[in-house]
Amino acid sequence: MNGATARRRGRPPRTESADTRGRILTAAREEFSERGYDKASMRGIAKAAGVDPALVHHYFGTKEQVFEAAVEVAFAPALKVRDAILESPLDDVGERLTRTLLGLWENPVTRTPLLAIVRSAVNNETAAAVFRRLVSAQLLRRIASELDVPDAELRAELAAAQLVGVAMMRYVIKIEPLASADPEQIIARVAPVVQGHLTNP
Repeated sequence: MNGATARRRGRPPRTESADTRGRILTAAREEFSERGYDKASMRGIAKAAGVDPALVHHYFGTKEQVFEAAVEVAFAPALKVRDAILESPLDDVGERLTRTLLGLWENPVTRTPLLAIVRSAVNNETAAAVFRRLVSAQLLRRIASELDVPDAELRAELAAAQLVGVAMMRYVIKIEPLASADPEQIIARVAPVVQGHLTNP
């Protein structure tokens, strides 16, 4: 193999960059979902993406940075709807937030990467730190900034804890009857609690 070939393997042309990054992130989400953070490897991600391991390091750096990038992509739908939710009056934000996040978990396309994130965060402190950093910076603080109440950040965290707890019990641990309950029934029960955390005196 000559030097030019080696460079082509390690650094693809700019036109291929977006596609290559996308393949790596897709492979990373699947690897973290199936194997968890501890057992997932850069080599395994590269193999699943069909690229040289050097490319994974080139685009993302360390395994922690690959995980963080995969988390950001997985959270993208939630972050997109976050602003739409908060642009409306806050008197029914609990239902809108609960319905939106539950909808992400109900959709198989978005559920898979969310499962990867939660499972990895539960079992590994590095992954948990990434998860906390992203949730705190991009979700909770944004919600808290819209609340005209005392202890806004604490309230936002309690609301998030309520929703993450439901997701854990329903989609990860799969405890019955919650696991097979109708989503509308869950929304009806949980949304008022979330609303209370966010806006009640």
